[in-house]
This record gives sequence, C-alpha cells and structure tokens, in this order.
Amino acid sequence: MALNHHQSLEMLHEPSIDTDKLSYEIFSILESKFLFGYDDHKLWKPKDVLVNNNTDTDTGTDVQSVKNQRGKICVLSIDGGGMRSILAGKALAYLENALKTKSGNPDARIADYFDVAAGTGVGGVFTAMLFGSRSDNRPIFKAEDTWKFMAEHGNRFYDKKPSLGLFRKNSMVRNAVGFENVMKEAFSNLTLKNTLKPVLIPCYDLSTSAPFLFSRADALETDSFDFRLWEVCRATSALPSLFKPVSMKSVDGKTRCVAVDGGLAMSNPTAAAITHVLHNKHEFPFVRGVEDLLVVSLGTGQVMEGKYDYKKVKGWKGKEWALPMARISGDSSAEMVDHGVSLAFGQCRSSNYVRIQANGSSMDRCGVNIDTDCSPKNIKLLTEIADEMLTQKNVESVLFGGKRISEQTNMEKLDWFAGELVLEHQRRSCRIAPTVAFKQPTAKPT
Repeated sequence: MALNHHQSLEMLHEPSIDTDKLSYEIFSILESKFLFGYDDHKLWKPKDVLVNNNTDTDTGTDVQSVKNQRGKICVLSIDGGGMRSILAGKALAYLENALKTKSGNPDARIADYFDVAAGTGVGGVFTAMLFGSRSDNRPIFKAEDTWKFMAEHGNRFYDKKPSLGLFRKNSMVRNAVGFENVMKEAFSNLTLKNTLKPVLIPCYDLSTSAPFLFSRADALETDSFDFRLWEVCRATSALPSLFKPVSMKSVDGKTRCVAVDGGLAMSNPTAAAITHVLHNKHEFPFVRGVEDLLVVSLGTGQVMEGKYDYKKVKGWKGKEWALPMARISGDSSAEMVDHGVSLAFGQCRSSNYVRIQANGSSMDRCGVNIDTDCSPKNIKLLTEIADEMLTQKNVESVLFGGKRISEQTNMEKLDWFAGELVLEHQRRSCRIAPTVAFKQPTAKPT
C-alpha cells in the first residue's frame, strides 16, 4: 500500500533509540559545561591530598595522584580605585601574613605563590611593587608596603581639592610631576622584563582609541613591547580629570602610546588575567579551563545608590559630574566583571574563585572625592574601613540567582585561599610535569 506524504515524513524523521541517546548525552554535557560548570569530578577535580614535607605519612597512592595532577594556576587581580586602593593593600598585607603562617616561612611573599598578576590604576602600581625585582630575584616591596605607600605618598599624587575640569593645566602639571617622581624613586630604570612573574597592567591608548595591555610576556618577546615600570604605573593611573595623558614609548622606541587611566578600559582586570592564562600555552601548557585556576580578585569598595543623594546632585553642572561619573562607571564595570567571572566558573566558583570587596555600608561614610582625598582624616577613615572590610561577610554572585551574603568573612576567605596557595606550592615539587614554564629574560651580549 502506498504511503501518503505525511506518513513518509513521519518515517523519515522517526528517531532511533541510539540517536536519541547520543543526542541526549551530547546535549547534557554541553548544558552542564556551559550553564552549570561540568561537574564530573573524575575528569578534572584533583584528589584532595595534603603534601607535607615534614611528614612521611603519605601513601604511595596519594603521592601518585599528586604526580598525575596538572595543578592549578594561581591568579591575583587588583582593581583600581585611587586612595580607595588602601582597602586592597590591607587585603594584600593580610594575605601575605597568612602565607607566612601557613607555610612556616617568615620570608614568604605574594610573588612566591602567584603565577599571574593583573592590576588597574593604583592596583597596577601595587602589581609592579609586588612583582618588580632587581638583581636578587626577590620582589622590591612587601605587601604591607602597598597601603602604606598610598598613605605616605598620596599627597604627592593628588591635590587636596582636585580640579573637576578635564585636563585643567595648573592641576594636572603639579600632580603629574609629583606622581612621576614617586614612581621613579620606587622603580628607577626597571622595565616589564624585570618582573618575577607574568604581569598585566592596562591603560587606554588615545592614539589608537583602544585599550592597551602592558604585558611581561610580550616584553620578553620583543623590546618593542617592553616599557619602563615607572611609566607603566604613570600610564595606568592617569585619570583624565587629574592628570594629562602620558605620551610614552617602548625601550627601543618602536611602539608609542598616549595613555590615560586603565580604569576607563578595564576597572577590574580579572577577566583579562584569566584569558591570558587560558591562551598562553607556552607558559601554562596544561591548563584546560577555569577549573584549573585559583583566582583571587581584590576590589576597592562598592558605590551605593544612596551615596549620591538625588536632592544634592540634581543641581550639579557638567564639570561637577566628572569624578562621580568616572567612579560610578568604573565600579559598575568592575562588579559586572565579577558577576561574569562567577558565572564562568560555574559550580567551581566557590572553590576556585574568591572576590574580596568592601560592601557599600562601609563606603557610605566617605565623601564624594574619596578617590583623591589624601588628607590624614580620609586616610585614617580608609584604614578603619579596610580593617572592617576584612571582618565583613561580603555579597557574592550566585549562578542565575543575583547576589547573596557570603557564608564567610573576607578574612576567612583570605585564610582559606592562602592555605590553597601553600598546598598548590607544595604539590608542585611532587608532580612529574611542571605546572608552569615561565619565560625568562635573555641576557644581552656584552
């Protein structure tokens, strides 16, 4: 009996059992991977094994499991925030002290335990301080020096009453000279090549109308992307309402850049640091995804809606909005990056990604010009807020669920993260293959 057209189509598209099963499995894997983070622990999660060089209690099975691990790449990211970066500096100091305690090494430094560091604005200055090195292969500064650096030299960076006009001549020249002198004193003739680990520090290049990322990896490839550290710090901190753009060039003069504040392009550099690791197979050959990362991101305090009272600001003119708008834009962008990164980590976000941030209730006590106010009163207030921040239970992103109050305080998060860093550092001595293969500067012929 002949089949009609409708019956023929039904037979043509009738799925087989095998096809249905295969399609279902493929869809389930894709859905789990891209929506919720693939949760088959057998594929990527290493066995929880503690390696302690002071004991001999590890079994042969435990040691073998450590040898077969790919390890985790440890990433540090620091937001930019002017004087508010004192908060990030306090968090860095606490983390370094926790590393000393958990490792038993009183000389432990941040650079010993992180593989990649990214910083924007003053966060970029902190990155250069913690990873810049002279001839002894040790960082120039301790973590405690970061926030003290801002407290001591802030009055050389900013005016007490900064101009709100863009590129106003008298203000920008005085500030630029003070900032440059401080950076030269700190870094002298060091360049990106003189950093211990890969670093990423952004700015916005007016000559190309695009973000520009200063990178150690690029600097080691060619002198055309190697820049002096003091100029890099000056470039990433050149907030347009305070400093004039920085016209700079690479050490060989072949690459030029007219730079302004990195926060305009990348107020939270966490995503850039993660992308750098995932695509840098030369230095991180075994990384397959975010499950192979340990990331801590340091914020500088959230902007609250009540901060800029509508009744107070509705009469502001154009110039009066310059600094507030820059801060609102930068902080909002930083929080969106945090939210996006949290979603990207999926189910391993609680074990592989930590965000340290001061919530808005603390920042409500500060004035509108907190980013540039370097008065003793404001510095004292910021250090108090920083200490309070460490005891706070911060808000965190929830997968497709907005925000919630964290179960741990920022201090507890940093303590836990320090333990993970020390554990990863110990495991690396037991693995067959190296977790990282850092490029090293080549000695120039004499």
